[in-house]
Amino acid sequence: MNNHFFSDYFAKLQDMNQLWWKELDSGKAAMNTPLNKALNEINLEDTAEFFEKASAQPAALAKVQMDWWEKQVKIWQNIAMPSADGGQSLIKPAKDDKRFSDPAWENEAFYNYIKQSYLLFSDTMRDAIDSIEGVDEKAKERLSFFSRQAINALSPTNFVTTNPELAKLTVETNGENLVKGMELLQEDMQSSADVLKIRMTNSDAFQLGVNIANTDGEVVFKNELFELIQYKPLTETVNSTPLLIVPPFINKYYILDLRENNSMVRWLVEQGHTVFMMSWRNPGAAQRDVDFANYVLDGVIPAVDVIEDITGEKQINAAGYCIGGTLLATTLAYYAAKRMRNRIKSATFFTTLLDFSQPGEIGAYINDPLVSAIEAQNDVNGYMDGRSLSVTFSLLRENSLYWNYYVNNYLKGNSPIDFDLLYWNGDSTNVAAACHSTILREFYLNNKLIDNKGIKIGGVYIDLSKIKVPTYFISTQEDHIALWQGTYRGAQQLGGKSTFVLGESGHIAGIVNHPKKNKYGFWLSDKQDENPEVWLDNAQRQDGSWWTHWNTWLGDFNKKEKVPAREVGSDNYKPLCLAPGEYVKDTLPLK
Repeated sequence: MNNHFFSDYFAKLQDMNQLWWKELDSGKAAMNTPLNKALNEINLEDTAEFFEKASAQPAALAKVQMDWWEKQVKIWQNIAMPSADGGQSLIKPAKDDKRFSDPAWENEAFYNYIKQSYLLFSDTMRDAIDSIEGVDEKAKERLSFFSRQAINALSPTNFVTTNPELAKLTVETNGENLVKGMELLQEDMQSSADVLKIRMTNSDAFQLGVNIANTDGEVVFKNELFELIQYKPLTETVNSTPLLIVPPFINKYYILDLRENNSMVRWLVEQGHTVFMMSWRNPGAAQRDVDFANYVLDGVIPAVDVIEDITGEKQINAAGYCIGGTLLATTLAYYAAKRMRNRIKSATFFTTLLDFSQPGEIGAYINDPLVSAIEAQNDVNGYMDGRSLSVTFSLLRENSLYWNYYVNNYLKGNSPIDFDLLYWNGDSTNVAAACHSTILREFYLNNKLIDNKGIKIGGVYIDLSKIKVPTYFISTQEDHIALWQGTYRGAQQLGGKSTFVLGESGHIAGIVNHPKKNKYGFWLSDKQDENPEVWLDNAQRQDGSWWTHWNTWLGDFNKKEKVPAREVGSDNYKPLCLAPGEYVKDTLPLK
């Protein structure tokens, strides 16, 4: 490497050093947050319990250790003295593990040995935790989860000296990749909260209302909590029953209105639906007391009122995504508890948990000490910082949603690609302190939503069994945020006829699956069963996007003749501004 590299690199190091000293106090404060303290305490308790149980089962650990030693020797022998087959790896990465795709990991003895030894160590740690009996199941889940996080953070792919691709690139570019990476790291540190938030896409590639979230529409209602967008028709006639979409308030709505060839909203309008979308406010400290009940009473309910006024219809179809679906179900149960007329004709739930007994890997954070620590931390700020929340969800799939971007951006020095879905993923939103507490404690920790006297909204108890409208549940097989088995059990809590559909892929890609792409299929079954796995055994896989199946299902609630395409707004609700509105433009940190 030439002197030019060293001068540039050390200049960047000096800039970073100044930044680190500037952030040192806030960094120390972050490490001393109630959440980090609680995490450390729980990890110590779990580890102590593990070793206490392990001390009484020496044979189990001895077997794991002996297996590791024998395999380690075989790895060395296989590489040092390759056989006629060329010394194929004894320990191979999982099929979906893309970290070791460079040929040098297989073809060069040094890197092959590092790879296999690392993978063997990973397997051995997992086996060691699994081998000890008597450890509390929740403690064992946490040990497995946080051990995996640590092991994957120490992967040889994450370091220049032990990654052949990075070593070669650094030599070939005279280290320019590290200089560029340092610049990206510096920028990301300045825009992160208490945890490094790695950019996943080029933030300058998209502009709301121009090349993303650009389906034509106008804001027809606005209050302190949300804006309601009505989209302009693209057909001469439309279905008589309008459609309201309730997106999650922990994300921005335009995941359902990405670029034109990736927009559910545009596709629905093209099918003749009058589509209304809620766009939630990005809360700051002033909204600390906004609770889940407010999203029902001051959110979904007034949205339904406005839609009825604009369209003249007495009933609407409604769809909710993730926690937006939980919100929609709670609203339906509220209507039932108040014995109000049936204002929702059908309800659709995208990857929605109602029964929170099976929360997936997010369950590692669901216990009383951690929830109490998060509540204390949020009470100081008035909200859960959306940037930290985004990193937490990314770390549920750390290799594909965190460390790969760390390597690509900071070590390879590559600028992130232009990808609309990843742009949305990085456009974080806060969650008001009161609401976040309700979700964590009442839903996740205590699972009170399925208790007919567990949750009160507007003075009445929420009883999901009183929801009698037809419902459609779409979940996805690889969802790590809302496990499909959990959403399936939630669907069984309702009192009406329910259609359950299981899509391929995950929480986002499995839902945003445009029919033109037909990237993923889905499963259907006419046979219902209490056990989700039995349901899947009886299900038949269908080709193509679930959107078309859902649209056909919605057609059953649009038997009435089509009506002329509707104008946007009404005498009582005149358009306020063009979509995407103003609330969606609030980015973190809020000014």
